Formats: sequence, C-alpha cells, structure tokens
Amino acid sequence: MCENHNQFVHLHCHSEFSLLDGLSRVNDLVARAAELDQPAIALTDHGAMYGTMPFYRAAKAAGVKPIIGVETYLAQRTMQDKDPQLDKTRFHMLLLAENQVGYLNLLQIASASQLD
Repeated sequence: MCENHNQFVHLHCHSEFSLLDGLSRVNDLVARAAELDQPAIALTDHGAMYGTMPFYRAAKAAGVKPIIGVETYLAQRTMQDKDPQLDKTRFHMLLLAENQVGYLNLLQIASASQLD
C-alpha cells in the first residue's frame, strides 16, 4: 500500500456515468482525491464520456489535475456480424487522453462505438 498518498494517482475510476457498473459520484471522486492530497485523478467510465465535463470542472475547482479517459470494449466484429459462440468473451482497453488532440480522438471513438 502506498503510504504517501500524494504520490499516488488513480488511473482507472468509474463514476455514476458507467451505467450498471459505477457508483461513485464525480464530485465525490474528486473530493476524495483532493482530501488525500493526490495530484491527479482519471475518469474512465465504461464506453461513454458523459461525465467528462462535470469531472473536469470539479477537478479544476478542487486543484486536482483531471485525466480524461474511457474504458473501451474491443470487439472482433461489428454489432451486425456478431456470432454468439465466438463473441462470448469481452475485452476491455483503457484509453487516456494526453492532450486536446487525444481528448478529441476519445470523443470520436466513444461516439463511433455507440453507432457501430
């Protein structure tokens, strides 16, 4: 366990915006990171970025660096080509934005995943 909390950064956090998976409210996640004097925290909800702006605003207000991310689902086929026998196993990949270009890329990926 990390005894020096201000050296630790959570890079995989789900919020209430991770439907059926996350429980924590964005403001509570940020408040706890600030309380523990952690320099940053990442929001990586499942397959969507609905909580990005509330998270960003809360983190900035609390003096905590917001790291924007998303936990994606990797699929071998499109939704139209699914094979129940071959597509039983799900794979996840965590993506974090390094800068504004990365953030825009994450938005495109998350949006495309809702359509395909």
